[in-house]
Amino acid sequence: MILFPAIDLKEGRCVRLVQGDMAQATVFNDDPGDQAARFVAQGFGWLHVVDLDGAFAGRPMNGRAVDDILARSTVPVQLGGGIRDMRTVEGWLAKGVQRVIIGTAAVRDPDFVREAARLHPGRIAVGIDAKNGRVAVEGWAATASLTAEELGRRFEDVGVAALIYTDIARDGILTGLNVPMTLALARAVSIPVIASGGLASMADIERLTQPDCRDLAGAITGRALYDGRIDPAEALAVLAASARTAEPPDTRLG
Repeated sequence: MILFPAIDLKEGRCVRLVQGDMAQATVFNDDPGDQAARFVAQGFGWLHVVDLDGAFAGRPMNGRAVDDILARSTVPVQLGGGIRDMRTVEGWLAKGVQRVIIGTAAVRDPDFVREAARLHPGRIAVGIDAKNGRVAVEGWAATASLTAEELGRRFEDVGVAALIYTDIARDGILTGLNVPMTLALARAVSIPVIASGGLASMADIERLTQPDCRDLAGAITGRALYDGRIDPAEALAVLAASARTAEPPDTRLG
């Protein structure tokens, strides 16, 4: 179980939104590179970065901030937001991003995802963001007709490294992960699934150590980490202890 700290970028700064609403952005750090270095120093093994402006614009918008993060990070970085063509995929991978996350384009152009996964095995993830049971696109501004499970099944056996499932209704409001829906997706596909949206406290971390959550490959934490509701050392220690007792451990994400 990998715990990913989130760095969401808006106008070059680290922010957290409420249910994806760009008008409800709280700035937590003006220096994304500094935030990345802090997370690495706290012991996190991955960083989860989202170009929020890019998700709405359909193209990268926070390139300088991502460059700063990559320069200050000694752990793998996964990046999403505005990644909708092969040139963008390959540009980020060449800069040092370990894994790119394709969201809107996974709905609009699934063949693009399949080709990207073929060319870059293990380095392509699909972001599945759900609103009222349906997949949301365009920075969560529009809703498609697909369910999360339908979208996930499109990419079975094509080399996608992970599915990142976000419950938009819970994102940024600290109400807890939607474990039932996330587990339903994890059990419907063979691709590793990462939970996102609503992780609020150490109680959620403890929930991730329960036997049923061994079907999950990881979880993303944002506002609760910035607010101090989750202690990084304690959270990582709890998950590490759980991993030592799991049989067998899930190592699919490295």
